[in-house]
Amino acid sequence: MGAAQQVTDAFEELYGTAPDGVWAAPGRVNLIGEHTDYNDGFVMPFALPHVATAAVARRTDGVLRLHSSDVGGGVVELSLDALEPGTDREWTAYPAGVVWALREAGHPVTGADVHLSSTVPTGAGLSSSAALEVVIALALNDLYELGLQRWQLARLCQRAENVYVGAPTGIMDQTASACCEAGHALFLDTRDLSQKQIPFDLAAEGMRLLVVDTQVKHAHSGGEYGKRRAGCEKGAALLGVDALRDIAYADLDASLARLGDEEEVRRLVRHVVTEDHRVERVVALLEAGDTRAIGPVLTEGHASLRDDFQVSCPELDLVVEAANTAGALGARMTGGGFGGSAIVLAEAADVDTITKAVEEAFAAAGFTAPRVFEAVPSAGARREQG
Repeated sequence: MGAAQQVTDAFEELYGTAPDGVWAAPGRVNLIGEHTDYNDGFVMPFALPHVATAAVARRTDGVLRLHSSDVGGGVVELSLDALEPGTDREWTAYPAGVVWALREAGHPVTGADVHLSSTVPTGAGLSSSAALEVVIALALNDLYELGLQRWQLARLCQRAENVYVGAPTGIMDQTASACCEAGHALFLDTRDLSQKQIPFDLAAEGMRLLVVDTQVKHAHSGGEYGKRRAGCEKGAALLGVDALRDIAYADLDASLARLGDEEEVRRLVRHVVTEDHRVERVVALLEAGDTRAIGPVLTEGHASLRDDFQVSCPELDLVVEAANTAGALGARMTGGGFGGSAIVLAEAADVDTITKAVEEAFAAAGFTAPRVFEAVPSAGARREQG
């Protein structure tokens, strides 16, 4: 039985009626461009085949009912008029936050019954929360005929996460979930939200991209993420620019010199400016058909995230080291850091060897066994039925 049918059946059992439709929104892997999105920079995510699926029906009485097959407990019932930022610390904050953001923006949402199920691993840095937000936004946009574009839905979902949930994330995750296309990576300028779909069909070229979930959980609303963001804003202010995006790569050394003894800020600035440059290099290589050459750029990005931005951890570093030693084309942590996942670019013939090397390295270090799976660039959010 497919996921759409499963959530439909569960919805009918929960609410005693059929849903108005079923929608799906994917998690994402970021190929390159980490911690650049809240600095008005460049990112390059692609959607995973792993999705949050939602069966949804309209209501007209100002009530929101939420249920997830992935979380214990019954149906959670909320009053739309009582939705307030910061009041919910449970999983329900993500869908409720989207409803709040839509209503705050003046859209006439009068309630909904929702049943959710997700195959996006939580806490793995693969944007399970963005998938949850986008699937609700797309469903309500369709059901209430709001006429919003995908990028507008992504913006509203980001607002839900920033203001309602209280996590200071950038725009990338929601845009990736809403806008990605199968067989492509999304080159996104987070300043003007302009997008370009870049062909990224690794299988056709004899390569694979592995995701290695270290099983180390991370949480974005924690203080470390916010600290990095504040440091980047301080760097931009000290350098007299709106955002670190405005520091040209060619001017990096001169800009760092101007920061004097602000060592921590210097490191953050150096990462963001070099990372934006790495995104542009990867785009140029992919467009030139030189996909294998992006491997060293990925590894370079990991070193920057580890040493300058300091958001890696021993498990992520071990994935990169073990994979590259075993013959990977390149590897790096992906997502916000402090745990989560790493990506490994490899020749198809080397996948088993590399996977074994990583698993053995984890066992030798006494770490929890990692979860390894292939990441196939997949479709963004869509209506599945109804």
